[in-house]
Amino acid sequence: MRYAETGFQLEVDLSRGSIDKVETDPKDTALFLGGNGMDAKILFDRVPPGTDPWSPDNLLIFGNGLLNGTCVPGANRVSVNTIAPVNGLFGHSLMGGFFGAEMKMAGYDRIIVKGEAPDLVYLAIHNDKVEIRDARHLRGKGMYDTQRLIQEELGDKRAWVAAIGPAGENRVMTASIDCGNSSAARTPGPVMGAKKLKAIAIRGTKDVNIAHPKEMWEMCSRLRKELDANPNIGDWMAVDEDDSFHHNNFAWGNARVRRKTFWSSSLEERWRNLKYDHMSRQTGCWNCPKACHNVIKWPNRRRFSYKCYGKDTYHMASFQELDFTYEILGVSQDLGFDSYSTPQLIAFALELLDAGILTEKDFPGMPSDTRQRFYYMLNIIANREGIGDVLAHGISGAAAIIGNGAEKFDHNTVKKFEQLPIKLGKLNPAYFLMIATGEDMAITQIEGSFPQDPIADDEMREEFIRKWVAVPDKKFHEYFRQWKKRDELPAKAMIEITDWNECMHYLDDSLGFCGFVSSFRGQFGGTTGYHVWNMPQIITHATGWEFDKDRLWECFQRNRTLIRALNSRLGLRRFMERPPEDHWAVRNEKYEQQLLTQYYDFKGWTWDGIPTKETLEKLGMGYVAEDLIKRGVLTGNDVTALNDDRGKEQFKEEVLQKGA
Repeated sequence: MRYAETGFQLEVDLSRGSIDKVETDPKDTALFLGGNGMDAKILFDRVPPGTDPWSPDNLLIFGNGLLNGTCVPGANRVSVNTIAPVNGLFGHSLMGGFFGAEMKMAGYDRIIVKGEAPDLVYLAIHNDKVEIRDARHLRGKGMYDTQRLIQEELGDKRAWVAAIGPAGENRVMTASIDCGNSSAARTPGPVMGAKKLKAIAIRGTKDVNIAHPKEMWEMCSRLRKELDANPNIGDWMAVDEDDSFHHNNFAWGNARVRRKTFWSSSLEERWRNLKYDHMSRQTGCWNCPKACHNVIKWPNRRRFSYKCYGKDTYHMASFQELDFTYEILGVSQDLGFDSYSTPQLIAFALELLDAGILTEKDFPGMPSDTRQRFYYMLNIIANREGIGDVLAHGISGAAAIIGNGAEKFDHNTVKKFEQLPIKLGKLNPAYFLMIATGEDMAITQIEGSFPQDPIADDEMREEFIRKWVAVPDKKFHEYFRQWKKRDELPAKAMIEITDWNECMHYLDDSLGFCGFVSSFRGQFGGTTGYHVWNMPQIITHATGWEFDKDRLWECFQRNRTLIRALNSRLGLRRFMERPPEDHWAVRNEKYEQQLLTQYYDFKGWTWDGIPTKETLEKLGMGYVAEDLIKRGVLTGNDVTALNDDRGKEQFKEEVLQKGA
C-alpha cells in the first residue's frame, strides 16, 4: 500500500486520444517528494532540449504536493509545470484552492498532458472514469461561464474545474489557468491553449491512506489550532487595511514612479469602507484555517475574489484608485489574465505610445479615458487583435518585435518574466542572488524565511529571535544580530540566507504547502507554521518513511539542482542571471559578479551556473550528469566557479568588498 501518495499518475495524449493510469515508482517519491520535484524529473526525462514549447511534444503537468489531500492543514498547492514558451526554460506555477485535494482523492498524484487535440476539448475526471470531451461550444467563453457550463454538463456542482479563458486559448504569455478562487499564473496557461485543452474538471471520492493515522491526526489537530491562532501567517492583506507599504514603495505605471507620500489615514478609511461595502465574504483553500481570499461583488460585475497584492496592480499601473481595481479585476480574471504581469504589459504599451514608438494608428478606436483604455487593451490582447497580437508575447517578446527603442522600456523583467514593480535604493545582496538566480517567476516565490530588513532596536531584535523557531541553524540568529544595514553582511552569510530561503520554497512546492503558512511568512514576526523541524515528522507520519532535517534538506538540494540542470540543458547561462538594471539605485557590478561566483561555488556549480558531475552524483543523479556530458553541456572534468580561472581572476587582487 502507498501512503500519502496514490501511486498513480494520469497520462493523457491529446493527439492520440489516449488515457492511461500509470503506476509510479515509490523510490522516486522518496527522492523528489512530489510537486515541482517530480514534475522536473518527468520533464528532464521526457522532453529533450530543442523541443518547441508550443509543440505537442511539450508536457503540461499538474503535480500534487505529496501532502495534498491529507489532514495536514495548509497543504493544497499543485505545481503546474511545463517548458515555458516565453523563454524556453522550466516554467513553474502554483495553484491553490481545492483542485489538488480533489485530484488526490480521485486517485492521482499528477496529471500529465501531452499532444495537441484536433479541436478544443476538456478533460472530465471522476475517480477512474476519465473522458476527453468536446469543448468547441466553450470556445471564447470566460472562466466563470466555462466552469459553470462544465459543472452543468457533468451534473456535478462539486466538480472542480481548472480552465483557461480567451487569453489562454489564444496563447497569450500572461494567461493563467483558473480554478475557483485560485490560479496558476502565466507559463502553463498559453501551453494549455496550444494543446487545445479548455479545461480539466475533476471529482474524487476515494480515501488517501496514511501510514500513522493516529499520530498524524493528533499532530495535525494541534497544528490547525496553532495556525488559526497565529497572526503572523496567512495573507495579512486580507484583513489589514494599511497598504502603505505597497503604495508608497512599489512603482506605479510601467514600474516607473514611486509615490512615497501617497498613503494617508483618510485614504485608508475611504478604501476600508469601499472594501467592506462590497465584500460578500472571505474564503480559503482546502483544509486551511486561514481565509485569505476577499470575495467582492461590484455593481454591474460578476462576483470575484482576490488575495495579496493582486488588489493593487491595476490601479497602480493606471494611476487610479482601488475602485478601478474592483471594477476591472473580475473582467480581467474572466478573460483569463494574470493580475501581476498584465497591468504592467498594458502600462508598457501606453508608455510606448507616449514615447512615439507606437502611434495612435496602432490603437484604432482606443478611448482617451485611462480606465477605458485598460479595458480596450485587455480585449485586443486577449483576442490578439492588431497590436494586441504583438503585446500577447509579453513585455520582452513585444519589445523585441516592435524594436525602434522599445527594448529600453523592457526594464522590469528577469529571464523575460515581468517582476514585481519595486525599485529600491541600496542593494540587498541576498535579494540580488534570489532575483538573479531564481528558477521561478518572481521574488515572492523565493523570499520569506529571513527578514527583508534588519531591526535596529536591540530589544525588538532579540524578541524576534526568541520566537524564531524556524531557523535551521543558530548561525542565522547570529547573522541577524550582526545585520545593521541592508547591504552589509559577509558574502557567506548572504549566500546561506539565500540557500535557506530557496530551501523552504522548494520544500513547500514539493510537499504542497502554501507559502503563507510556511516559507513566505517567516520574515514577519519570526513565527511560521511549517519549518525544517516539524516537516520531517509530518512526512514520517504520512508516508511511513523515516525523515529528519538532513534527509529533508537533501531533498531540497536534489530538487533545486535538478531544476538547475534542466534549465542548463535548455540554455540557461550566467549572462542571463541579472535583476532589472534599475531595481536598486546604487549598484556595484564587480561586487555583484563576485557574489554570484561565490554563490555558484557554494552550490557546486560551474562558472556558468551548471551543476558539476560531482555535485549531481552526490545527490544520486549520475544519470543527469551523463546526459549533460553527452550533450556537451558539461565536459565531465568541470570545476566549481571559484576553481575556474575566471573565478580566480575575480579575486586575485582584492577580496570581496564589504565583508568577505
